[in-house]
Amino acid sequence: MTRPPVRTAPTGAVYFSLLGPLTARLDGHELPLGPRKQRLVLATLLSRPNTPVPVEVLTDAVWPDDPPRTARKNLQVYVSAARTLLGPAGHEGRDRVVHGCGGYLLRIAEGELDTLRFGSLARAGRAAAGRGDLAGAARLLREALDLWEGPPLNDLRDSAGVAEEAGRLEARCLTVYEDWAETEIELGRPAVAVDGLRDLVERHPLRERLRAAWMNSLHQSGRQAEALAVYDDYRQLMARELGLEPSPAMAALYRSMLGRGREARRPAPAREAVGPAAPPACTAAFTGRPGELRELLEVLGCGEERVVVVSGPAGAGKSALALRAAHLLADRFPDGRVRVRVRREDGTARSRAEVLAELGRLCGVAGNAAPPGNTASPDGGAGGDRAATAALADAWQEWQARHRALVVLDDVPDEASVRGLLSRSGKCSVLITARGQLAGLAPVHRIALPALADGEALELLGKLIGAGRLRADPGAALRIVRACGGLPLAVEVSGMRLAVLRHLPLAEYADRLDDPSAALDELVAGDVSVRHRIASGWQDLADGDRWVLGRLAGLAEAGGFTLDRATEALGCGERAAIRAVESLIDAGAVTSPAGEVTAHAALYEVPRLLGLYAHEREGV
Repeated sequence: MTRPPVRTAPTGAVYFSLLGPLTARLDGHELPLGPRKQRLVLATLLSRPNTPVPVEVLTDAVWPDDPPRTARKNLQVYVSAARTLLGPAGHEGRDRVVHGCGGYLLRIAEGELDTLRFGSLARAGRAAAGRGDLAGAARLLREALDLWEGPPLNDLRDSAGVAEEAGRLEARCLTVYEDWAETEIELGRPAVAVDGLRDLVERHPLRERLRAAWMNSLHQSGRQAEALAVYDDYRQLMARELGLEPSPAMAALYRSMLGRGREARRPAPAREAVGPAAPPACTAAFTGRPGELRELLEVLGCGEERVVVVSGPAGAGKSALALRAAHLLADRFPDGRVRVRVRREDGTARSRAEVLAELGRLCGVAGNAAPPGNTASPDGGAGGDRAATAALADAWQEWQARHRALVVLDDVPDEASVRGLLSRSGKCSVLITARGQLAGLAPVHRIALPALADGEALELLGKLIGAGRLRADPGAALRIVRACGGLPLAVEVSGMRLAVLRHLPLAEYADRLDDPSAALDELVAGDVSVRHRIASGWQDLADGDRWVLGRLAGLAEAGGFTLDRATEALGCGERAAIRAVESLIDAGAVTSPAGEVTAHAALYEVPRLLGLYAHEREGV
């Protein structure tokens, strides 16, 4: 992972690098980036390219403990110096760094930043693997890895904010390395990956996918005894460190190697396009949800239910649960498991044409080229675009009729986004994740994700901050997870912050989260923001629903509200109040009792963090 990278910036353009020490080069010459604090500002802006970075985030990166009174003015000086040093962006001569209501934004093209180029190559490599072009996939993934010059941002890691970003980048690199190694093994070239896998396993001994790839590479290189020893070392390590056994998949890999030749075990087919759980920056292992996971495995495994909807608020862990189930169901779906996000990164819905085109590429459906023209319209555009989309939809239905695969449609905004994608016949199953209930879809099996139980939330927090620290102050740890409302994303972000802020007592952090005016400000780790995720869910609500939620959030602070209290707060009649509350239940913004109970007797709840965000927006 340390070969000299091939620079892609055109002549006269600045090329920035985060995958190693922070550098900026112009026509091959390294630019002086100024004093350390100015470089911290630039590194933080580059970590979130083309995205507004709040002043508070920049302040925390530069002065994590005690910012001076002149911090804002100092930031303006650093940004001004960066503008002068880096010059305009693009041929239009636009300002490279601009300031708006959301903070400072650094304009950067893909060919000007190594992390953007890395992500583009990794996506292209995975897409090539999905098409069955393994040689192309290996080449693209290797090219992505060759951009790395060493530990990312290794000269600025004494800043907690920069250290978090560096950790996120390292996690992305590991995932791409695993993709590349598995592809090389699939191509029958296991020897090229052996040494690199051994080094990475030594640095990340509990990362199971790395170890499995190392076992496979050794086994298929004819080194069976060494492959079996890798598993035995892992089993002992798991028992000693965690008190656990290796996963069933890892144990099955070991059994398949016992007494067999080097061709006995091949990696999973490239068509398995199920990727790591969302948000990418969240790296904690899957935790909790035993009942929901068991229900998913039973429903999808028996083959009787073809469509399952997993619903819950933003950050509830829907994608993580769906992907965990997909991995465990490998044997039930011999023709592959594929995952497609139905929203773009900014939260807007993708068109049906875009989603169909990606499904076609992943599954090798004939006629899978993206329709030309306006792919942003729901029906794929006018004229020829509609015809192309209709042809692709027919081809997709034919493929599903002939295969037994699991299709994960992730983060679905509404029913219309998926109606044409569900299988009408055959043995394919579809697993949908959505914030709302998608009541207009039928017949489907529904699983609603509640908040994590205290024990599950504490387990997740402990994986991130360490069991010893958790045991040192269990009362404060419990306050933290309850202040997070049992929302997995919030618990995970809390753990990521505390893992970096090792000096911070759990009780002090619990006090911060208990403060309604500060809780959402505390739930930020690098580029992972609970407020940002909740804001995305807020935008899904209709204007009227937002107003209603703002009124009801105040009632929920005491632990819930009844229909009578909702009627009073909304200033409307009983039937109108029932419709308003049930509309929010359908949208996933209000929770109701699991069992049958009359509307008057029910106790409704608004998730704590969503309620705090509603207060911010509505001024209730």
